[in-house]
Amino acid sequence: MSALLAILTYFAYVFIVTMYAVKAVKIARMPVHLRWELYPVIHETKRQYGASYYEDLERWAKHRHQTVLRGVLFLLKENLCFGEYFHRNRGYWLVLLPWHLGFILIITFHVLCFGGALAQASGVSVSAESIGVGGMLYFLILLTGVASFVSGSLGSVGLFIKRVCDKDLRAFATPQNYFNYLFTLMVFASGLYAWYFVDPTLFEYRKFWTGLVTLSPARVESPAAIHIILFALFLIYLPFTRSLHYITKFFTYFWVRWDDQPNWRGSKSERRLEEWLNQPVSWSAPHIPPGRTWAEIASDSKDY
Repeated sequence: MSALLAILTYFAYVFIVTMYAVKAVKIARMPVHLRWELYPVIHETKRQYGASYYEDLERWAKHRHQTVLRGVLFLLKENLCFGEYFHRNRGYWLVLLPWHLGFILIITFHVLCFGGALAQASGVSVSAESIGVGGMLYFLILLTGVASFVSGSLGSVGLFIKRVCDKDLRAFATPQNYFNYLFTLMVFASGLYAWYFVDPTLFEYRKFWTGLVTLSPARVESPAAIHIILFALFLIYLPFTRSLHYITKFFTYFWVRWDDQPNWRGSKSERRLEEWLNQPVSWSAPHIPPGRTWAEIASDSKDY
């Protein structure tokens, strides 16, 4: 049983990283998206009237001062606080926030378990009595693990109830939405049960991860094993859900909402646009004749 748990966990992590990487590359290679062209843009430096380089005289001849850090910090804040939902639908935000925090915390929990396993394999004791790195890892693992189980369980139940009771949300709900809430509830609740009734110090999880790192699968108690199985299955399932929005948000904001890079002659942007404009049109309509490229259609003065 311990070997099967280890193999399933190895596979789950390799699978999710591979699938996310494949999807991210696919998105990055998609045609250039239409830009929002809304100002102020977050990465521009402050200007007299707003935040647009169009305010500068002879802007084409000047170096554009930008900062990527401000945009990254904004997105990190948005992924942690969900400010847009807070301003638009606070009832939904109250249950959505703990659900997403549960995801973030449980991933952090497993990363810390991996770090604790490396420390254990290096001879560093990870326990409540340890000082230094070992003691810090022990309490961080315990804190993030318990917080993720509680927060994720509450969020899963809250979102299920909110979707059922709110007619506006219910109208746009799909069967997969309800399945996701029940599945995540099983994942978080199984971890909560194992911690509360069997493993109050989360020793079983640390032992399991030490076995993964040392390639010596360790036997764990049944409640902990059930949670490990459910979490591994959850990782395998995630790439087939909307969870990719954690990644696509960066593409959407930086390449669509905030993209204001000038299309310089001979630039990478021009080359990409030329590539896609030279693609043949694969469909037709009264205003789109077949057998021509997008560049030919866009530059034709004939009114279709």
